[in-house]
Amino acid sequence: MNPSRLVERVQELTDLELAMLLSLAAGQHCIIIAEQDDLDPLEQELHLIASNVFALSHNVLHCNESTTLEDFSDGILVESIHSNRLDNGETGTSMDSDQSSRRHDGRIERSPASPKQPIHTNETESQQNDRTIANVVLITGLSLASENIQIQALERDHIFISHYHSQEDGFANLEEASEWIEDDRASASSVIHRSIAQESSDLVLPHSLTQQEVRYLADQSEKINFTAEIKAYQQNIITFLRLHRAVGNGVSPRATQHLIDLVKYAVSMDIYPSYADINRYLAVIHGQTYVSPSLVALAIHKIYPHRITILEPEAERSIQYGSDLTAVSAVLKGYYPSQVIEEVLASVDIPI
Repeated sequence: MNPSRLVERVQELTDLELAMLLSLAAGQHCIIIAEQDDLDPLEQELHLIASNVFALSHNVLHCNESTTLEDFSDGILVESIHSNRLDNGETGTSMDSDQSSRRHDGRIERSPASPKQPIHTNETESQQNDRTIANVVLITGLSLASENIQIQALERDHIFISHYHSQEDGFANLEEASEWIEDDRASASSVIHRSIAQESSDLVLPHSLTQQEVRYLADQSEKINFTAEIKAYQQNIITFLRLHRAVGNGVSPRATQHLIDLVKYAVSMDIYPSYADINRYLAVIHGQTYVSPSLVALAIHKIYPHRITILEPEAERSIQYGSDLTAVSAVLKGYYPSQVIEEVLASVDIPI
């Protein structure tokens, strides 16, 4: 393995590919958010990324109010012959990962689960059917499913990072796949049509990343160093977030640990050029052994937007000291998590 070449390949990945890489390396869930019109191409793009970039078995599960535990357990399984496929053509135990998502208000949220804690199903039944849990599971509508199913999906884990994908960012793998199969489609007028993602799912691109390479990047994050100044800067941001008048919940100790981990991956993977919103994992991707203030700030944008909840006006602390409820409501009305984060980052002094 050539570490410098590996970092170069990582830098060539798209934002969605990097989001999946970070989630696989960290063994955590990720939410991918998109506008309503982009949900279908987003699903196909993630399908192609799982198969063509990481050569991992994958499945798509659409949840709703009527989804049962049996439906869920069956939906995350794939034929075992595909579950161990690696991009080098060998068979073996691939990294276990899953993705869950929520669809609401015209947006979709997807989250890859921890490879260290795969979702459990009835082992006997799985063996009888010769099926196994997919390495990557893309789940839509998870928030519509029952609480039992949501617990089964996350298994007490928390969402690691969130990423918003706009139409302007494009769907690179989907566009490539469309070009590859255009001629074949033109000549197949009387066959059963499949999605572009399905038709190209057996293709493995030259830049596919192996399980070994993903684990190597994860191991490199342990070598990233935090200086005392960077630790203080990070802690100041967290403190300011907790004390912000608009923040109700979300700035938890687990979020702090996820922030540290993400920074290290970003530095060691050298992902500044193409994925400028990440921090320990960000350090790995950036090919560095140290963490800079800018990486910390960028990682904040991935860790906290899906965690922070805006406070109800009645619970705002100044109400206890006589503030007018109407005035407080007017102040908090325009706040969103992203705005809170921007205010805090602007308020905290950056170490030189």
